[in-house]
Amino acid sequence: MIGAMTAEPSGLIYMVAGESASAAIASNIFNALLKYNATLDLEGDLAESWVISPDQKTITFKLKPNLSWADGQPLTSADVLFTWKLVTDENTRSPYASDYQLVKKVDTPDPLTFSVTYDQAYAPALDSWSGLQILPEHLLKGQDVHTTTFARKPVGSNFYQLDVWKNGENIQLSRNPKSVLGPAQIDKLITRIIPDNSAQFLELMADNIDNMGLDPIKYSRIIPSRPDLKQKLNLYKELGNSYTYMGFNLKHKPFDDQRVRKAINYAIDKQEIIDGVYLGLGINIASPYKPGTRWSNPDLNPYPYDPSKAKALLKEAGFMDTDGDGILERDGKPFAFEIITNQNKEREKSAVLIQRRLKEVGIDVNIRAIEWASFISRFIKTGDFDVVVLGWGLGLDPDQFNIWHSSQQAPGQFNFIGYNNTTIDKLLEQGRTELDPDKRMKIYHEFSKVLLEDCPIVYLSAGYGLTAIHKRVQGIANPVPPAGVGYDSHKWYIPEPLRRNEFSAQ
Repeated sequence: MIGAMTAEPSGLIYMVAGESASAAIASNIFNALLKYNATLDLEGDLAESWVISPDQKTITFKLKPNLSWADGQPLTSADVLFTWKLVTDENTRSPYASDYQLVKKVDTPDPLTFSVTYDQAYAPALDSWSGLQILPEHLLKGQDVHTTTFARKPVGSNFYQLDVWKNGENIQLSRNPKSVLGPAQIDKLITRIIPDNSAQFLELMADNIDNMGLDPIKYSRIIPSRPDLKQKLNLYKELGNSYTYMGFNLKHKPFDDQRVRKAINYAIDKQEIIDGVYLGLGINIASPYKPGTRWSNPDLNPYPYDPSKAKALLKEAGFMDTDGDGILERDGKPFAFEIITNQNKEREKSAVLIQRRLKEVGIDVNIRAIEWASFISRFIKTGDFDVVVLGWGLGLDPDQFNIWHSSQQAPGQFNFIGYNNTTIDKLLEQGRTELDPDKRMKIYHEFSKVLLEDCPIVYLSAGYGLTAIHKRVQGIANPVPPAGVGYDSHKWYIPEPLRRNEFSAQ
């Protein structure tokens, strides 16, 4: 099966890379202790079972017997311990470290037992162990995780193993005969690196790839109007656990002024973006949670489009058009900044609409779209930006400590906008230790309310995942389960008469 992605992974040690491109490939190669099933309940992945102590502070995992790495070496609790130590080491600089640094004691009494103890009950604990991809100690011990060749030549335990990584071209995986979960149905998974979405679509139409994520125009207009495409492609739509946003660098003036941030929020017509860029396939949101879930505060409303309110707030913040050129100034400087985003057509189009609306209230905006790897290393990790248009893909637990807590601002961590709010910090800390679901829900509703009021980002929309998969690929769950279209892709198969015999990069 041949797929495509727009961005090439920076490496396949996901807990270091922290990006969706890395996750997409690495999830085929590595396992965690736990995983989510079709209905989003936790079940064992490497773990056969787990027990939580009566005081809720200790979790004891029992590994499945006879686990092994793809190179035949045994996979034991020592590997889990090694991975935990690696991700919590401050030299690793993992954006996920804070989840695992709360563990105060670790025990591995035998090769099949891994036990963790927290100082106090930690609500997202089980969820966190579904996100830690276990790494092999025998191959990584003593290596610098930032420079190791393992990041490009990994050995894992899951359904697939890496065969070939041709830089800028494709990543080829083959079925791992020693997979801890049994064999996958499809022999080879090939992911081609095609940065341009339109070029991907041409390859899909030419039968050179089997599946891809679609933009709304292709999903709603192009494929339905083409009988030849409808005949060979199945389309899938699901409300994802993600959203698109515009984020301010809060360490740069004037974005440290809440009035300025709110003014920009009022000046942007979010519905225009949803209708114009996403063809209505998006939801205007007021909190950083999936709409319709218990964590999404139903009492919050998005900032309405209100340019007059935007102008009043900007005036209050000291911005005036003193020379009559239509651009506001303060202290003799025009209000001008640059929006950066990665090479993503929807985000670029959104930025253009934002640029136009901000011009109407007197703000001069430039736009720059940057290739993903440079975008992350040159701008995000260094904090060298004014404003970004990006997206967050979220986990199922409501804890967002990694993104919003003021302690998470080091290079490579996720609070790269420099957000610092003591009320938010306290709510995030409370939410992690509250085990009562109803009390926890109230904490995150208040968190969302304070965040909306403070406006460190502008929510642009929660979007739908839109996917096209060639009909030669069969065994896909229909209707799509809550876990999403690809959650059990190891069960997909291609009947023999429909299989490709070989792959050659086009």
